[in-house]
Order: sequence, then structure tokens, then C-alpha cells
Amino acid sequence: MHLSEITHPNQLHGLSIRQLEKIAQQIRDKHLATIAASGGHLGPGLGVVELTLGLYQTLDLDQDKVIWDVGHQAYPHKLLTGRYNDFHTLRQQAGVAGYLKRSENRFDHFGAGHASTSISAALGMALARDRRGEDFKTVAVIGDGALTGGMALEAINHAGHLPDTRLLVVLNDNEMSISPNVGAISRYLNKVRLSEPMQFLSDNLEEQLKNMPFFGESITPDMDRLKESMKRLAVPKVGAVIEELGFKYFGPVDGHNLEELINTFEQAHKMPGPVLVHVATIKGKGYAIAEQDQVGYHAQKPFDLQTGKAYPSKKPTPPGYSKVFGHTLTKLAEANPKIIGITAAMATGTGLDKLQKKLPDQYIDVGIAEQHAVTLAAGMACEGIRPVVAIYSTFLQRAYDQIIHDICIQKLPVFFCLDRAGIVGADGPTHQGMYDIAYLSCLPNMVVMAPKDEAEMQQMLVTGVDYTAGPIAMRYPRGSGVGVPLMEEGWEALPIGKGEILRNGDDLLLLGYGTMVTTAMQVAEILSEHGIEATVVNARFVKPLDTELILPLAERIGKVATLEEGCLAGGFGSKVLEAMQEQELLVPVKRFGVPDMLVDHATPNESKTELGLTGSQIASQLREAWFAKQPAVVG
Repeated sequence: MHLSEITHPNQLHGLSIRQLEKIAQQIRDKHLATIAASGGHLGPGLGVVELTLGLYQTLDLDQDKVIWDVGHQAYPHKLLTGRYNDFHTLRQQAGVAGYLKRSENRFDHFGAGHASTSISAALGMALARDRRGEDFKTVAVIGDGALTGGMALEAINHAGHLPDTRLLVVLNDNEMSISPNVGAISRYLNKVRLSEPMQFLSDNLEEQLKNMPFFGESITPDMDRLKESMKRLAVPKVGAVIEELGFKYFGPVDGHNLEELINTFEQAHKMPGPVLVHVATIKGKGYAIAEQDQVGYHAQKPFDLQTGKAYPSKKPTPPGYSKVFGHTLTKLAEANPKIIGITAAMATGTGLDKLQKKLPDQYIDVGIAEQHAVTLAAGMACEGIRPVVAIYSTFLQRAYDQIIHDICIQKLPVFFCLDRAGIVGADGPTHQGMYDIAYLSCLPNMVVMAPKDEAEMQQMLVTGVDYTAGPIAMRYPRGSGVGVPLMEEGWEALPIGKGEILRNGDDLLLLGYGTMVTTAMQVAEILSEHGIEATVVNARFVKPLDTELILPLAERIGKVATLEEGCLAGGFGSKVLEAMQEQELLVPVKRFGVPDMLVDHATPNESKTELGLTGSQIASQLREAWFAKQPAVVG
């Protein structure tokens, strides 16, 4: 059987180990060819090929349910559930999603994208099953990185107190999430994996048996199983901890040995109550370049399979915002030892890896624990430290209560730097940074700002570090800057709550925020070709809003358009309308941003076009609404 013939995972039933191994290679080949061509998550899926095959051969997927945590590692799952022929469309507009998506496939039982949710969801399904008197298996597959998230530990704590509820948790232990795992849990798993008994038995048992006269060179598969059993006896601690939490424990199991995986899963399915199978895997398995650089090959842009190197850009691109952030913050931290950069398992993604390398004592990675990161920063701020918390916009949502309860109420000077704000592209709805303008600007004591370009971001970094009257947040986008000159030092802080006029005109007021300032300038240039002259304001701050600048201009010009890369509900345009209403200023306003909808996976430009947010589209809408009768300028 070829992988392309598999449209239902139950077709794996009855296949021999040799047949499964051939399918495993086909999965890796398809996986590698697709990611090399179009980009995507590489290492996670390669590491769980055998785990997926072994698990699915022991389940009836017409009724049993598997919940994959995050979804980075779910590409083999997608290839085994009828998406082989469409897999080349991965992460492309209207194509196969990069994460789990209930609406995409009946075997995607729970949507994912953020870590540490799988055990809670699987337990919820198991409890619902029991309440209805049904009989199917529920399985949560979670990585050792995601296990550091508090939500996963909360779910384990709950499940362990339900001895009559059947639930299987598969711990995919590859020592690596996106950044190297940190914390006591990761250290404990490493201690078990690298303990002297484990290493001695792994390295020497087979050799010792060979030297025994009644074994000699002919060691049977039974001896391999004996070796694994003795390894487990030698490292009882991890199992003891898991069983103290109320789970029955199997492992550690070789995550690339299909026979061992199948045997273990079959045993685990027979056990009553919650069970945890500890599977040791290698991230990037089967592609040597990815195995050797597990952080770098967690995800990749299109690349050459032979060399592993990304294809060079057809034209030079400006440095990315994350790189500018990391470089500038490191420079500031060199001059100010009170600055501490904090990340939640995203050192490379946020650019804080530069700070880590240069000033490791001024860098903290808390693991996948955004709530802890925020309250940790609060505690440090209480003691005079200048914490800079760099978290993706979509992930900071996970710490919303801590922002309110521990930061804003106490008016603590914590600087939030929200990477990946706005439309992020191929990762889809779970990663779009749509809501931070709305969810931060409604909070008392919070200052909220966004730079128009990478040079202004450097100034805002100084602004945020210098601001001590309370919390302050800066949002910035994914990807390259606009290409303006950067400074190596000598940046000056911006006055809090003050915008700037970039262009003057009497026909229309364009208020741009963050990335949409550049678009506002494009709109103004297009309108000018039609004899319509616009004033363009770079708002810089949504809170406090520069009403002293904006409201008189709005009253004088009489037509206002707001542009933002975020949700319209409660966003920048809403704040402008609220300010105008408070002053009883009644002039027509058009808001451009993301309406009440989820933005699916596509390139950012494709998404903006679909949303009507390109410069030409906005200019056309404004002309049609307010200047339709105005004659076009000739020549």
C-alpha cells in the first residue's frame, strides 16, 4: 500500500511492521518535499511519524479520538487522514491549514495552535463520553515543551483524581519545543534520560549479552525487549512521579521503534483510568540537517533539500522587526543593567536570542508559561528592575488576567513588546494578532503605542524602557521593516501620547496607526492624483490618544478615515470615535481594519486584499463614498 492510497487511518490496521516502515518513509518524503517547496513546520512532524503510525494502528478512528497539542507535529496525521493529494497546498490561501482545524477534516477533533490545551480537551471529551454511556478511547498527544504550560499541569492534576475515567496521554519527549526547553520538568526528564543506569544499559547491555556464551552474536528481538524492560526498572523515578499524580505510567518508549510503540499502546488501551505513555523521539528524525539543528529547523521557509539552506530572496529585504528589536534592546541593556528581557519559550522568534547570547544574566526564558512571565515581571518591577516582556500578540492573550490583576491595578512599570501583531499570514486564525489594540487600550493605567516603521520602533523601545509611571505596551508586525535608515545609538524617547503630521491637505484626514501609516501615505498619494489632498497623521499612541492634535484637524477638515491592522471592534478607530463623541464632534468617519471575522491562513498581502486593506482599495472606497462627483485631474 502506498501513502497516497490511504484516505482513512483505519487502513493501517493489519499492516506489517515492514509495511508501516515503508509508509513512514513515504510520509517523511512527502513532508520534506512539501516544506522545502512552500515552507512550514519541519522538525516536529518528522519526529512523530512512527508515533502516529503506531498509535493509529491500535485505534478505531471511526470512533476513537486523538487530540494533538499545538499542531506543529500533526502533518503525518494530515497525510493519513485523506489530505495527501491536497498536501501541496499546505498553509496557502484556501489550502490545507498548518494547524488542526475542526472544519477541515472529521479527524481533526479539536482545533489547535496554542500549546498545552490537548489534555484538557481530551479529558472533557472523555467525561462527556462517560456521561452519555458511550465507549470510545480519547488520546491527547502533547510535547514535553507544552507540558511546561500551567494548563497542561492543571489538566493532569484533574485527570489524576478521576480513576474511573479512561484517558491516554502520550508524552512526545523530544527535549525541544521551539526554543530549548527550560524549567524543572524539562530538567527532570533530561535527568531520567541521561541518568547513569539508563546510559549504561543503553550503551552496554547488548555488548555484555554478546559476551555471554549462551547468547553470542545472535541477539533476538526478545533481547531488545528485555533491554527496554531493564531500562525502565533502572529509572523508576519518572514513573513513580506520574503514578503519584494518579496515572498509570509506561515508558520511556523508543519513539521510532514501531513494534515497541504498538505493543505499548495496545497495553495502555487495556488499562482503566488515566494512563501516560512516555515516548522518546528525535525532532527532525530522518533528515540529518534538521536533527543537528532542531531549533533552526522547527520551521523553515522554502529551502534546498540537499543543502538545507533557505533559497535567497530575489531582492534584498530590510531587516525584520524582531531582529531590530533584539539588536536595539541588547544595546540598551548594555547601558542599563536593570533591563531584563523575558520570553515565554520564544527566544529566537522574538529576537531575544541576541540578548541571551550577549547578556545572559539579563535574559529569562520561563518556558511556555505566559501567565507566569507577566507576574514574574510584576514582581521584578516591584524591586526596581525594568522588565521587558516580549511575547507574540496572540500568546499574550493567555495572560490577560495577570495583565489586569498584577500589572494594571498595581500600576507597575512593565514594558510589553507584542511581536507578530496584526496579520501574520500562513499560521492562520490561531496566530493572527488581531485583538491587542482592543484588549490593552481598555485597561486603566496602560499606555499603548505602535511604530510606523523600524526606526520609530527603536525610539519606542527607549520610550518604553524610560517610562516608569505604569505599564506600557508596543505592538509591531511580523516580517521585514519598510527599509528606513536605522541608528546604532543616540535614540530619543517619544513624548507620551503625541502623534505627528506627515502630510498636509484640506480634503480628508487620514489617521494611521502602526503598520497602516505607510498605507495611509499610499492612499494619500493615490488620492492626490485625483485632485484630493489628505492630511496624514501618524497617531503613534492609541492610548493616550493625541486628541489635541486629532480633534481640531477632524473638525476643520470634516472627513476622517482611520486605518489599523487589527479588529475594528474596540480598536483604534473606535477610540477615535469615542474621543469625538465625548467632545460632541459630529463629522463623518470611515474605519478601515479587520471586521468581525476570523482571518484564515494566506500570505499577508492576500489577506489584506481580501479584507480591502490595500492602499488602492482604500483610496477607491474613499473616492466612491465622499468624492464620487469630483472630476478627475487630467494630465
